[in-house]
Amino acid sequence: MHSKIQKSDAEWQEKLTPEQYRVTREKGTEPPFSGKYHGHVSDEHGIYHCVCCNAPLFENEHKYDAGCGWPSFDRPFTPNCVTEQPDTSHGMHRIEVNCARCDAHLGHVFPDGPPETTGLRYCINSVAITFHAGE
Repeated sequence: MHSKIQKSDAEWQEKLTPEQYRVTREKGTEPPFSGKYHGHVSDEHGIYHCVCCNAPLFENEHKYDAGCGWPSFDRPFTPNCVTEQPDTSHGMHRIEVNCARCDAHLGHVFPDGPPETTGLRYCINSVAITFHAGE
């Protein structure tokens, strides 16, 4: 794992679009069915990376259509590439998923994924990731 990346709010705002900043640094959420990678399908191998620090986060082969409105994956790229923590905002009990390298908010993980794989659904904001084909 690469060393932890820390930047000031001003540095993140300079690097990211306003929407990327709102979601990844202020724990926002993009509207359902609106993100670039919601319906994204690629026949070639690829990896989704953190938009903030470029850390590899999810493999294309583990993406599936959960019908929830956001890109969904049944597992992270490696067990240590994301961190998870309780999130009780908005009166709900959820598990927040962050990039382990830069602490970017990515989305949430739920225990309602495909039972034939991990049983998990990593529900990730499109604006928080970028796809690199062929990796």
